[in-house]
Amino acid sequence: MIPILFAAAFGLLITIFGTPVFIKYLVGKQFGQFIREDGPTSHQTKRGTPTMGGAVIMAGATGGFFLSLIATALIFGVSVMPSASVLLLLFLMLGMAGVGFIDDYRKIAKKQSEGLKPWEKIVLQGAVGTIFGALALQFPNERGWTPASTAISFTRDTALDLAAAGPVVGVVLFVLLANLISTATTNAVNLTDGLDGLASGIAIMVFSGYMLISMWQNNHLCDLNAMVDVCYEVRDPLQLGMMAASLVGSLIGFLWWNTSPASIFMGDTGSLGIGGALAAFAMLSRTELLLVILAGLFVSITVSVIIQVGYFKLSGGKRVFLMAPLQHHFELKGWPEVKVVVRFWIVAGLLVLIALGIFYGDWLMSNGGVLNA
Repeated sequence: MIPILFAAAFGLLITIFGTPVFIKYLVGKQFGQFIREDGPTSHQTKRGTPTMGGAVIMAGATGGFFLSLIATALIFGVSVMPSASVLLLLFLMLGMAGVGFIDDYRKIAKKQSEGLKPWEKIVLQGAVGTIFGALALQFPNERGWTPASTAISFTRDTALDLAAAGPVVGVVLFVLLANLISTATTNAVNLTDGLDGLASGIAIMVFSGYMLISMWQNNHLCDLNAMVDVCYEVRDPLQLGMMAASLVGSLIGFLWWNTSPASIFMGDTGSLGIGGALAAFAMLSRTELLLVILAGLFVSITVSVIIQVGYFKLSGGKRVFLMAPLQHHFELKGWPEVKVVVRFWIVAGLLVLIALGIFYGDWLMSNGGVLNA
C-alpha cells in the first residue's frame, strides 16, 4: 500500500508543479493549439492555447513510478527493480505518446489542425502494438506466468484460448488482438479529448479502477490462495497498481491546469499515451473484455462517431447526432461546456463502479464459501 501511495504522490507533485513550467516554455515557443473549422464555433476562442501537455503527464506517470521504487528501496532497505509487466506497459504508453508527439509537432510546425497522415499513424501505432504483443508473451516469472496470456479475459482469463489452434497461431492472433485493443483505446481517448478536462477526468476514474483491481489481484494470487476456487495468475500486480496510482496522481496534477478554461491541452501526446496505457492494463491485468465497461464512456463516444459516419453514408447525408463525437452533440443542444464535462464524469464514474462490482462479484460468487465466512 505504501509504494502505491508514494507513486500517486510523486506523480501528482511532478505534474502540478511541472505543468506551469511547461506552459511557460510552450508559450515562449508559440506552440499553440490549432482548432478545426468544422468543430463547435465556441471552440475557436481556444485557438493558441498551449498543447502537447501530454508530455508532462507521461513524465509525471513515469517519474512517479520510478521515484516510488527508489523511495521504497530506501525506506525498507530492499532492492526493487521494475518488473517486466511495467516495462512493457511503459513501452506501449510512451510508444503511443511518441506517435502523438510527432503528430502534435507537425500540427504546430505546419500551423494547422492536421498532423500525421492517417496511414502514417496506422503504421507507427501498428509497429508499437506489434512489438508489445510479441514481447508480452515472453518473460515468465518463477511461477511460469508471463505478463500477458493468449487466453481471452473478462475478469480473469477465460477458457477461450487463442492458442487452441497451435502455439504459433496463438501468438499471431494475440499480436493482432493487441493491435486491435491499442488502436481502439488510443482512438477512443483521442476522440474524447475535445472539452477542457473531459478526457483527463475520465482517465483518472478508469486508472483508479485499475489501481483497485491490481491491489485486489496482488492479495489474491493463486500461490497465496490455494484454498479458494478463483484466484489470479497475474504477473506483477503490485507494480501495476503502482503504475496506475502514478497515472492517477499525474492526471490529477495535470487536471488542475487543464480544467475549464484550460491553460494547456494534453494533445495527441497525452491522448494516445493514455490510450496505450489503458490497452496495456487491460491485457496485463487479464481484464480485456471488462475494459469495455470500465472505460465505457470512452467506448460510447467512439461508438457515437461510428454511428454518425455510418448513418451519414447510408442515408445520403442525414445525421443521428447534431455533431459527433457525442460531447459536441450536447454542446450544440445548449449545454455549457462545464455541464457536459461534469455530467460525463458522473457517467464515467458510475461505469467504473459497475465494472468493479462485476469484478468483485465474479470472485465472490465463484468462491461461494466466502459468503458464509
